[in-house]
Amino acid sequence: MENQNPVHVFATWKVKEGQIENVLHLLKAVHNESIKEEGNLFYKVHQSNSDVNTIVLFEGYSNEAAVAEHRNSVHFQDLVLGKIVPLLENREIVLVTDLKF
Repeated sequence: MENQNPVHVFATWKVKEGQIENVLHLLKAVHNESIKEEGNLFYKVHQSNSDVNTIVLFEGYSNEAAVAEHRNSVHFQDLVLGKIVPLLENREIVLVTDLKF
């Protein structure tokens, strides 16, 4: 059975040298489209204080289906996978679900 609890995404991107401005420009468009998604709770972009080429995304979705919808969206496929990922050295993604105690 699919998880119906909120899902948070932590993504850390290490941007290739000289590409940070391009990535940030594209990421602004991704942010603006992502926050319009029905299942999106928030989409926050952070830049490391110690390494300007490191971006951390903190995203919230209402459930796993909303995460899947985000990943299948035109803006994710075109901008993130098609244009941003080739500008990255490394990309790590962790999905977490709130535990109810």
